[in-house]
Amino acid sequence: MTSISLKTERLLLRRWRAEDVEPFAAMCADPKVMQFIGSGATRSLEQTEKSIEVFERQWEEKGFGLFAIEVLDESAFIGFTGLSEPSFLPEIMPAVEIGWRLSREHWGQGYATEAAREALEFGLKDLDLPDIVSIFQIENEASRNVIVKLGMHFDRRTNDPTCDRVVEVYRKSAEHHEGKAKTR
Repeated sequence: MTSISLKTERLLLRRWRAEDVEPFAAMCADPKVMQFIGSGATRSLEQTEKSIEVFERQWEEKGFGLFAIEVLDESAFIGFTGLSEPSFLPEIMPAVEIGWRLSREHWGQGYATEAAREALEFGLKDLDLPDIVSIFQIENEASRNVIVKLGMHFDRRTNDPTCDRVVEVYRKSAEHHEGKAKTR
C-alpha cells in the first residue's frame, strides 16, 4: 500500500516511523494522558511498540488506520489521530471510529480538532465511509469539545465492557458532512 499522509495548516498526519516509539511511549506513560483511555492504566515501552505494530498492520489490512501527528514547524511526533474499528464496543459494530491522543504539552492548542477534522474528511470523502463514530468516557470534557467541533451528533450512552466505564458514542454520516471534495 502506498504511504498516505495528510497536511493541515499546522500539522502533518503520516504513517508511523521508528523514531516515534520513544515519544509515544513517554506519552502513554503519562497518567494524565491515559486517564480516560480504557481503564486509565499507563503503558510500557513494550506495549507501545506493539501498539504501533498493530496500527501499521491495520493500515495494510484495512486501508486506514491511525496517523502519527507532527507539527510542521517542529517535525516532531506529538500524538496520533485517525480511524480504527472499535471492536471493544460490540454493540455498535460494524463501525469505524475516529480517535486522537496528544502529548500533554500539546493540549489546548487546537491540534486535536485540526488533526481529527482532516482524518474525518479522509474517512468520509476519500474512503467513502457511510459514517464514523467517536467514543469517549463521559468525564473527558476535552474530547467532548473536539467531537462537538467536528459536528458529530449524540448516538448513545453505554458502558465500555473492557473497563466498565460509562462512554458516549457520537456519529457523523457522510450524507450530513459538508467537507472538501476528494483532492488526495
